Amino acid sequence: MKRRFFLKSIAAGVYAFTHLSLLEAALPKMKITRVRAYAPTNPNPLFNQADTVVTIETDAGITGIGEGGFPDALKQCAGRLIGQDPQHIERLWQDMSRSFFYPPGREREHALGALDLALWDIKGKVLKLPVHEILGGMARNYCECYNTGGIIPGIKPGMSVKDRAAATIAAGYRAFRMGAADTPANTTFNTHQKVNQLYEECVQAREGVGKDGDFCIDFHQRFDLSDAIRGCDLIESLAPLFVEDPVRAEAFGEDLPRLRKLVKVPIAAGEEWGNRWDFNPLVENHDIDYVRATLPNVGGITEMMKIAAICETHFVGIVPHFTGPIATAALVNSLGTFSGPLLMEYGFEGKELSHVPVSLDFKSGKLYPNDRPGLGVELDMSKLTPILEVGLREGFRLTKSTSPRSLFERSRTCCGPFAGVVDQRAGHSLIRWVQLAKLWD
Repeated sequence: MKRRFFLKSIAAGVYAFTHLSLLEAALPKMKITRVRAYAPTNPNPLFNQADTVVTIETDAGITGIGEGGFPDALKQCAGRLIGQDPQHIERLWQDMSRSFFYPPGREREHALGALDLALWDIKGKVLKLPVHEILGGMARNYCECYNTGGIIPGIKPGMSVKDRAAATIAAGYRAFRMGAADTPANTTFNTHQKVNQLYEECVQAREGVGKDGDFCIDFHQRFDLSDAIRGCDLIESLAPLFVEDPVRAEAFGEDLPRLRKLVKVPIAAGEEWGNRWDFNPLVENHDIDYVRATLPNVGGITEMMKIAAICETHFVGIVPHFTGPIATAALVNSLGTFSGPLLMEYGFEGKELSHVPVSLDFKSGKLYPNDRPGLGVELDMSKLTPILEVGLREGFRLTKSTSPRSLFERSRTCCGPFAGVVDQRAGHSLIRWVQLAKLWD
């Protein structure tokens, strides 16, 4: 019996090794030839919420699609990619992140993340697999959501918090989300009075979602520590799913550990964070219960999977902040494989996504995975405006023998006025960038 089991084990190992070799042999050698960026019809003007569409083109005819970044942040990272094999994603991520004198700030991290999404899209298209299959497969049948900004049938202006909460749960969402005593813009926010108001509105939310339903409340960094403590204590008995951003982001490292020791409600934070070094001590010390980091802000799927591993290790859930439709598809593909608690912030119900006619599989408050290769998105180029192009000058052709040094020399001698060397010491260069349109000041 033991001998039979031993032989079967050997046979299985040989099959797996052979299968892996065939898979690797099937990956064609290719090089990145061009990176382009496009603005959708109504682009988001906020740097760290940019919904710029990014494409990475290869000499194999496969194009990857990503989202995020603005031209000034994209062009330097994109220049690092020209002439490289797009399938070495980790190496390219490290190169884009670390090849400059200064470490990336959150704006460049956002742009780097957009390019990383496109690289993963290429990987999936080459293998003819959705990204979630490459990452090990989905850990859930669907991703539960809560609504922010979407159009839920039955919800009308002027409805009470209770009625809006009830309609949200009836629409299939896991939770109802609300702000902390929201006030019209450019008016006075009296924090002491608003703490009392948020309690009254949370009472309505609990009634609306029912005894076993869930609601979450975003303090929007509107409170200093003392008022945050009072607000959390007031609503403790109402059992919110979590309280988001209870104090100002500048004070997260100092005040969240203090708050964690003083209140019993679950805490979520981090929608403005970049890569894991922005917050890993808070996760490792379990000073928060949910990480709000999102794509492409953290630096793409490559970095998000490392964040997921840290969260899984310390039993911290992930509730990624809302993002663009392509990045949302990337969230389903990446965090759908996360084994810990996951809740997605979704804002596209009832809205037309004309530039990405194929992107998200959403139904009744839930985002579903699909079997489309890569990120599973398709573009309508007629709805996009070109704003950036990074690539080789015409007349220069990449071959198998093209070296990074030759690209560097070529950029020195024949590039136009918008060309620039990124890092001469690394032997690579920004071959060429052209700003095709100026849509933002």
